[in-house]
Amino acid sequence: MKTKKKQWYEYLWIWSIVYFALGFFNILFAWLGMIDFLLPVILAVFGGNKFFCNHLCGRGQLYCKLGGDLKCSRNRPTPKWMASKWFRYGFLLFFLSMFGNMVFQTYLVAEGARSLREAIKLFWTFRVPWGWTYTGSIFPDWAAQFSFGFYSLMLTSLLIGLIVMLLFKPRTWCAFCPMGTMTQAICKLRNRKKAL
Repeated sequence: MKTKKKQWYEYLWIWSIVYFALGFFNILFAWLGMIDFLLPVILAVFGGNKFFCNHLCGRGQLYCKLGGDLKCSRNRPTPKWMASKWFRYGFLLFFLSMFGNMVFQTYLVAEGARSLREAIKLFWTFRVPWGWTYTGSIFPDWAAQFSFGFYSLMLTSLLIGLIVMLLFKPRTWCAFCPMGTMTQAICKLRNRKKAL
């Protein structure tokens, strides 16, 4: 029996590991995470589907590898409230407000109103010193400030995903992922306009 040839995008779970490893050694690599922010939106706007979530999301693939292949998940059903509309959109609003705050902190550093904070904030609360990852560069301090904030956001969401992966099904994070919720809303709006 022939085994199905794997597509190139089935290895994107490696991208997730590489991204977090690079940010551990140099925080400016955090900017690469913007690919995972912009690409799903672009594909949803122009494609009208969730191609990114279904095929290109390295994080979802990583949860499948760890939770499914390596049996790190309890594989229990995802609680219904996690997939409910109020929770998904509530989490999206919270996530966007944290992103907005991060952009505002970056703006303050750019304007000279605040000095660079070389720390990662886990779960938007716990400050973890991360100074070794940035010793200055040709880029302005605001670029580093954005990197620290963005890496905090990405690392926190990764940890939340790992926690729910351990407790429930491997891709439980996908039930309330802010990017998934956003792309789903874009697809619904786009397809509704087509139907009119």
